[in-house]
Amino acid sequence: MEITGAQALVKALELEGVTTIFGYPGGAVVPLYDALSRSKIQHVLVRHEPGAIHAANGYARASGKVGVCVATSGPGATNLVTGIATAYMDSVPVVVITGQVPTTMVGTDAFQEVDITGITMPITKHNFLVKNPADIPAVVKKAFYIAATGRPGPVLIDLPKDVAARTIDFQYPEKVEIRGYKPNLKGHPQKIAEAVKLIREAKRPVIIAGGGVLAANASQELYEFAVRAEIPVTNTLMGLTSFPQDSPLFLGMLGLHGTRYANLAVTECDVLIGLGVRFADRVTGELSGFAPKAKIIHIDVDPAEIGKNVRADVPIVGDVKNVLQEMLKQIEPQNRQEWLSQINTWKQEFPLKYEKDDFIKPQETIKLLGEKTTADTIIATDVGQHQMWTAQFYPFKKPRTFLTSGGLGCMGYGLPAAIGAAVAFRDKQVILITGDGSFQMNMGELATAREQNLSLKIILFVNKKLGMVKQLQEYYANKNYFGVDLGFVPDFVALAKAYGIPGRKITRPEEVDGALDEMLAHKGMYLLEIEISPEEKVLPMVLSGAPIGEAVDW
Repeated sequence: MEITGAQALVKALELEGVTTIFGYPGGAVVPLYDALSRSKIQHVLVRHEPGAIHAANGYARASGKVGVCVATSGPGATNLVTGIATAYMDSVPVVVITGQVPTTMVGTDAFQEVDITGITMPITKHNFLVKNPADIPAVVKKAFYIAATGRPGPVLIDLPKDVAARTIDFQYPEKVEIRGYKPNLKGHPQKIAEAVKLIREAKRPVIIAGGGVLAANASQELYEFAVRAEIPVTNTLMGLTSFPQDSPLFLGMLGLHGTRYANLAVTECDVLIGLGVRFADRVTGELSGFAPKAKIIHIDVDPAEIGKNVRADVPIVGDVKNVLQEMLKQIEPQNRQEWLSQINTWKQEFPLKYEKDDFIKPQETIKLLGEKTTADTIIATDVGQHQMWTAQFYPFKKPRTFLTSGGLGCMGYGLPAAIGAAVAFRDKQVILITGDGSFQMNMGELATAREQNLSLKIILFVNKKLGMVKQLQEYYANKNYFGVDLGFVPDFVALAKAYGIPGRKITRPEEVDGALDEMLAHKGMYLLEIEISPEEKVLPMVLSGAPIGEAVDW
């Protein structure tokens, strides 16, 4: 029986196990939406296309599945670009489907035509412009395979309207073979043996666990290896939740706003094991001062990352989970009490802290929230000061419970990402921690969350400033604060009420405890607006050009 290209695409998605698509329709995807209406796949209608790609991102990161979003041609497609770049930099598996003008009009500057495959080529793992409807089943199979294997990332399928309308005899391939794409998942045995030997001989080893640990579902192997080899673990921002923060081996986050003791441990270590980490600039600081005394073992599934930013004395290309499993077979229990004693001294000497004043302290609020929520709670953030406070003070214990934009630092990510996670797990508590700058970028997605009847909770810190930029201007522009005063902000509680969402505003420290209890006890959506000082800063902070062992603190 013949079916249309659009029907073939939807059927292929069903065969890939897709149950949810986030999207926004338009003229070029009318055939696709017609087919989707007859499918069992749930369609979540967002209020702006960026919401679709960020929601697919949050869905993927929370669930471990491939997220899927769809938009029409032209502006619909270009509105996805920032979200695609976000997924690319953070290695998130999403399949993006865009409509396109008919093939006969491609290249004519037709209404709502853009070369979206050309635009997104640098920020996708791969993309497809489908010119023959018979190719659709194989294209979908390849797209999901590429997105989810090796180093995960976004893949785009551009579907012209006439290709979606033409018919084919549908046959779905059982497997896929892609010339030139063969991710190496098994680490080289000799290199693994070299790494184990270095680790055995090390006196002051440290593990940096990045987002690749989560992507590889290797958190259990990481924990077992760290405990057996008695090696302290620090996380990048993207690696948070890969290692339980209540472990005595946990060092906190590393880098620009990392803990002093994590940064000092890396500076003084003799062997550094990088697991699924890019060694990006916010982690390393000035490269000449990064782990200057260490032999570096770098394990990553993407060979392009090894040696790109930091030298690798022992490079291991492979899936982190597989490599750790092999290393666990070879490593025996170690005793490093002298090193751990030094780290505990640093922890006591340089704890994370904040200065009390008459305002509500966001750090204290986040810490208290962590005491009141379960380990299964999923926390999403936008980008800015609130993001760093959350990374510093929220006690994550389980993998895939922290959603944030790391590499691109995309404001407006938080609310739709939280929606994606809440759609994936309707039985879990999902909390968005955001700021008034970021929240206003995609606050229209409150309608999406309300329509989906999610129990999403929102903690909104309000200081009427672009707080992180203001902080940067303090250090790098001699306190010339320009373009960072939001001036007017809406009454966010009244705004939430307009969407049928209850809320509360608090301004005094003594209100925090009860307000958090009230929010968490509410069964549906809830917005808690919290007024904080515009002078509040994120510290410690490693200044530009400085090594991570040096930092500005209170």
